[in-house]
Amino acid sequence: MNKSTTWKLIFTALIVVISFTLIQPFEDQELGGYALSQVSSEANSSNHTGHENFAEVIDNLRNQLPEDQPIDYGALRSYGKRNRLDYAAFFSPPEGVIGTVGSRIFPVWIKPGIRSYHVKDRDKRNDLVLRTLLKNSQAAIKRGLDLRGGIAFTMEITDANESDSSASPSGATPMDKVIEIMSERLNAFGVAETLVRKKGDNAIEIQIPDRTTKQDPGIIEELQKPAKLEFRVVNVNADAPIPLQEGEEWTDDEGIPYVAMMRSDAVANERPIWVKRLWSADGDIIEEAYAKQDQMGGWEVGLDFTSDGGKIFGDLTGEIANANDPTSGALGRLAIVLDGQLESAPTVKQRIDGGSAVINGNFSFREAKMLSDILNNPLKVSLTIGEKYEVSPTLAAGALSSSLNACLLGAVLIIAFMITWYKAGGIVAVLSVGTNILLVIAVLAGLFQATFTLPGMAALVLTIGMAVDANILIFERIREELRSGKNSENALEGGYAKAFSTIIDANLTTLITASILIWLGTGPVKGFGITLAIGIVTSVFCALFISRLLMNVLLQLGVQNLISLQKVEKRAPRAEIDFHKYRVPAFIISWAIVAVGIFSVYTNQDKILGIDFRGGEELIASFDQQIDPEVIDQSLENGDQLGEVQHVYRSEIGSGEESTRLVLQTEIGKARNVLDALAQANPNAGLMEEGLSNIGASVSNQIKDDAILSVVVALLGILLYVAIRFEMGYAIGAVIATIHDVLMTIGLFVLIGTVSGGALCSGQFTAPMLASILMIVGYSINDT
Repeated sequence: MNKSTTWKLIFTALIVVISFTLIQPFEDQELGGYALSQVSSEANSSNHTGHENFAEVIDNLRNQLPEDQPIDYGALRSYGKRNRLDYAAFFSPPEGVIGTVGSRIFPVWIKPGIRSYHVKDRDKRNDLVLRTLLKNSQAAIKRGLDLRGGIAFTMEITDANESDSSASPSGATPMDKVIEIMSERLNAFGVAETLVRKKGDNAIEIQIPDRTTKQDPGIIEELQKPAKLEFRVVNVNADAPIPLQEGEEWTDDEGIPYVAMMRSDAVANERPIWVKRLWSADGDIIEEAYAKQDQMGGWEVGLDFTSDGGKIFGDLTGEIANANDPTSGALGRLAIVLDGQLESAPTVKQRIDGGSAVINGNFSFREAKMLSDILNNPLKVSLTIGEKYEVSPTLAAGALSSSLNACLLGAVLIIAFMITWYKAGGIVAVLSVGTNILLVIAVLAGLFQATFTLPGMAALVLTIGMAVDANILIFERIREELRSGKNSENALEGGYAKAFSTIIDANLTTLITASILIWLGTGPVKGFGITLAIGIVTSVFCALFISRLLMNVLLQLGVQNLISLQKVEKRAPRAEIDFHKYRVPAFIISWAIVAVGIFSVYTNQDKILGIDFRGGEELIASFDQQIDPEVIDQSLENGDQLGEVQHVYRSEIGSGEESTRLVLQTEIGKARNVLDALAQANPNAGLMEEGLSNIGASVSNQIKDDAILSVVVALLGILLYVAIRFEMGYAIGAVIATIHDVLMTIGLFVLIGTVSGGALCSGQFTAPMLASILMIVGYSINDT
């Protein structure tokens, strides 16, 4: 082999090795155990943190937590803050160029450490270390909610005076602060592989895998809590009127307003108490909150104050103690109020110094930990839910299995075809496509930290198709060169030269539609576009570089039969079919199908829009016995409070009966009520919720507008490209042909969905359906 080929092989091998590195680790690891494995030897023997080694930190934490509670981000963060530890000392990076490079190449033997000493504040430095460890402990290839189950929802800032443009002196906007707080809360809750990102000007999107609101009903509400903590004075004056119910108001002789409040865990016959309406101190005096056990083995929330906060709290408790009446024995009380709810009201006998306090409320460990985590990250704005999407682990497992089976079947068929038809060239194509898939996954996992979703898997399958298509195009051009009598070397050169412009043009038009999905799409649809765009770039690279390199290697090794010669030898010209003479009947039949489809769309216009485009709630349920649609209508006919309900059975094509699901579409907030009504009327059906989607009207209108805009922009973009690349006449013809293909697809989709009752396809337009339409636009112009 010549020197150029050798260097290209080394470059390719380096790309493959880097790609394999980027997709590791393959599965999540417990944070405590992972952190212990990453301690550098230098820091492990140091004693300037106050602990002999990091193993002592882990042991102490394990002794403090319940046996079934793993050591998570929140536990390590609170422990480090309370004990004034500097975690950076345990994870100092190696010194010198050799150590740094060695840690990158051999991280198992040379610990890379974490560079954090540029952060001067110890607590912020600890947060950086723990966030880095948490990120590195998680699997590089992350499955989306539709492939593993979980909750996705958007939260919108409702405060009219707060906007993304109102930045603080530090440059951080309210939205930036909300994202930071939500990320910290989720990390502290111990939920792995969460996603928090900005969506629009006043909303954020949150994804929580492996959780559902059915299993954990309070998780969204806990995240929404502002955690506004207040310390207020309780009026214990015997002359005060007795409050009869919570919410009563009263003003004393000095004009101080009070409100009647009752503890959230009040026992029977417990009366409200008068609490001063205005607070005397708030949550800003707290430095750290944490869950701790009380003397009886229960759980409470410990509070450590800042230096100024300790003085404020001491002055406040001193003021209450000084007002105690030694004659009557009445002791003053301090009300601890969280988000307008009285949590506790302990008596105060004397001034409390020492910089700490507790909130006791008969908490479980989970409740105490969650409350402390929220107090550590309070919100300054109010948030409301815009849309919500849930998938059960069972439904996600089925989707993952179906996706993997589809990918595996497609790969096997492609490998068999390519090797059978092209022999050595087929093996080259398989290696090239395999490298292509590795590159796509590595870029998504390692560089974008992306999550793999069902639409992303579909984009990956499309990438395989485009990569194979490019290789076939090249091989057929090589065959043409061989048929003309050229030797293998010249045929290889000529084949790649002739295929180059076609491959570039075809992939650029598809890249236009992928770019529009990235620009206007959200969530999984945007992920589809990103995966496809990366796949297009890597497909072109692998077809024109990797395949060419491997073909050159075979040629230099003496393999002359690069492409199967059984179809190449000079022989009589192949029979030609005059397709043009069938143009009139083809035109009539084709547009007749389009007309039938459009008529189907018109007659079903009130049913074809999914909740993505009209808002509402969609619930997916499994069942043991299928209920007849007429029986469903009868079961719900008396439920006026349930509103309008649409129902359909949806099943995967080619799957067994176990893949069929009942889909209920209702007004927001009523889907579970509808399911309960059906379950009560049909107890033998065994109905079980497996997924729930909730989209508000404002969100659905935005999706609808983006859908129309994306199709129009895609057509205009393709028209412009073809006009520049070829000429306007071709561009207009190509766009008309593309519109024809889109209309035919939409019409047949609705028609088949209507005729089959949703068994073969839903017949409803959703956001992922938009991605499919745009891909039809791309592939239609590709073929043209």
